[in-house]
Amino acid sequence: MNALKQTKWMVIKWLVILNLVFVGLGFLFLKEPVAFALGLVFGSAISGLNFFELANTLNRAVSMPPDKAQGFTTVKYFIRYIVTAVVIYVSIVAPYINVLGTILGLVIIKIVILGSNLLSDKNYFRNIFRRKEDESSGQ
Repeated sequence: MNALKQTKWMVIKWLVILNLVFVGLGFLFLKEPVAFALGLVFGSAISGLNFFELANTLNRAVSMPPDKAQGFTTVKYFIRYIVTAVVIYVSIVAPYINVLGTILGLVIIKIVILGSNLLSDKNYFRNIFRRKEDESSGQ
């Protein structure tokens, strides 16, 4: 499996794991946990689909001429934002879907991506805790 597919499936795997954690916390602490869980699953599903669509868009845009790629990616960008706006609107209008759960579902994939990039670099944490006085080479 190539690196792109591995990355996509790793992000989706962590998305599902965090969803299960938040659904469990919702059932422990909220009055209406089912509406929260539906919102979380709804937002996460759309967020995951947007993530796959972004990957497909970038794969296709790489093989296009620059001017055509720019127009193509711009159109796809606005389509993803319109889809996200429709999802938020539906969660506001539907009484059985929690809006905060939906927004958390839409944002959780960004948390996964940022967390996986920060936690995969061990030197990142070493650089945070390294003191300037300890550096002998001046880096």
